[in-house]
Order: sequence, then C-alpha cells, then structure tokens
Amino acid sequence: MSETTIEFKIEGNGQRLDKLIVAHVPDLSRSQIQAMIKDGLVTVDGETVKAGVKLRDGQLIRVTIPRVEPQTIEPETDIPLNVLHEDDAIIVIDKQAHLVTHPGAGNTGGTLVNALLGRWPQIAAMDDPDGRHGIVHRLDKDTSGVMVIAKTAEARQHLMAQFQARTVEKTYIAMLERPPETAHGRIEAPIGRDPKQRKQMAVQRDGKEAITEFTVLDKGFREGATLVEFNLLTGRTHQIRVHSAFIGCPVIGDRVYGYRKQRFNRMKRNFLHAQRLSFEHPTTGERLTFTAPLPPALEQIMEKLRE
Repeated sequence: MSETTIEFKIEGNGQRLDKLIVAHVPDLSRSQIQAMIKDGLVTVDGETVKAGVKLRDGQLIRVTIPRVEPQTIEPETDIPLNVLHEDDAIIVIDKQAHLVTHPGAGNTGGTLVNALLGRWPQIAAMDDPDGRHGIVHRLDKDTSGVMVIAKTAEARQHLMAQFQARTVEKTYIAMLERPPETAHGRIEAPIGRDPKQRKQMAVQRDGKEAITEFTVLDKGFREGATLVEFNLLTGRTHQIRVHSAFIGCPVIGDRVYGYRKQRFNRMKRNFLHAQRLSFEHPTTGERLTFTAPLPPALEQIMEKLRE
C-alpha cells in the first residue's frame, strides 16, 4: 500500500495541531485528522504528539496519508442534492459547500458520487474504465455551485470533450480580501503542484497553462473586501484561489492560499461560488446555461461586510 507524505513548517506560535492540518489538507475532516494523529501518522519535529498540542514557530509537521485501495463505492440515499435539471443524458445540480466530489483518501463515503449512486443507480452500470461515475468536472469541497453530471457513457465522453476543447463557459463569484489593481483583468500564470506542499497548487514556471479573467462587481464593502466575477478559460485545480492569491487578493475564507488568520473566524468555507455553467447538450446539441444563486451563508457574509 503506497502513501502520501506532506511536510510543512509552522509560521507563528500557539496554533493547535489538528486545526492547522485541516487548513493544509482540506480534503480531510478534523475528526479524520485527529484519528491519524492518534495512530501516529502525524509528527512534530519527528515526534508523535496529541491533537491539541500548541505549536511553535519553525516546527516541522509531517503528515502521512495512507492510500485508500480501490473499492466499491457504496450508494447513499441520505445525502441531499439540489437538482436544477435532469433528463436522460445529464443531471445538473447546485452543489452545497462541504461536499467532496469523489471518494479518496480520508473520504470513502459521504461524497457527491455516493449520493449520485444512491439516487441514480444506473450510473454504476455505466461503461466507466476511469471510475468517474458520471463526473466530468469537479468543484472543491468548500466551493458551492453548478455542476453537470453525465448519466450515460456517451454523454460523459461528449461533455469531457467540451471541457477539453474549452467550449464550456464557467463563471464564478468570489469575495476577495482586497480589490485587484484594475476593474477588469486577465491572469495568465501557469499552475502546478507545489513542490513543498504536495497537496497544494502554486504558480509554477513549468506548470500547466492557466488563464483566468475577472471583473470587479462591487467594492462597497468594509476593509477592502471586493466582490469579483471570474471566468475560467482553463480548468486547473484550485485555479481561482491560486490566481487570486498570486495577484495579492486572496479569497475570503481561504485558509490554504489566503490568510491564516481570517477576518471571519466562524466562516467554515471559502467565499467562492460557481454561479453559472454553459455547455452544449450532449444529445440535442442545444446550448444550455444554468445558474445557481449565492447560498444564504454567503449572502449573510455580504451583509456583515456592508455594516
């Protein structure tokens, strides 16, 4: 059984170990991380410690994540889904925050795929050599919004071809910590795996092409917070979050690429929402556009930032 190892150094004093790892390894829940600490899979300066230990600046954290062997994904019928559209070929949903797309290390259940198989069991019978189970694109765990899922192998192939050809239009709404230098802009900065923190992405000279366009929508918030619309011309992992941080305007609530100390400590997610998705229907060829309103939790954050 292979495993993944993540190492990073502490910046600052007094941070609690399990909370810090949640910020660095967002695909794992706090309870999962606490179990890993108890099992000796987390060390501080080479020593095993308790989850609540307070850390010191410069200490080295090492997290060993065991690889989850391939296994049958169990259908789950108790995971709510907000379905925007359904027909014989596709499903379009408004994914809620905190829902992981696909099972992986630390997330063998409770994912979107588990929910899809529970509601549409025919997806399990799809000719699917890559084990995608209808998934053609992903949203981060803490990103909400529009997703399209294929119900047939033919629809999956057609949709994947559209994403690869960059004919799918993807529009996101985000609240940034400060306004960009211009009201409109285009970020062209290649993204690759961060060599120091392998679970994270970073702007890398030898990374894959990544292009993001943005438009400032509203700067009428306190402390410089700015509402921005993003259009993705490529689909790299964590693209908006990495590019926003790259230009010095990280997404509010992003403890991985943004500020460790957030202005809203109770905010349990990133202020990032996939608002609109436009693509060609894989059967009819009709151009379809689906939108999802901001979730109430993000609307409340906007109201607080206007006070």
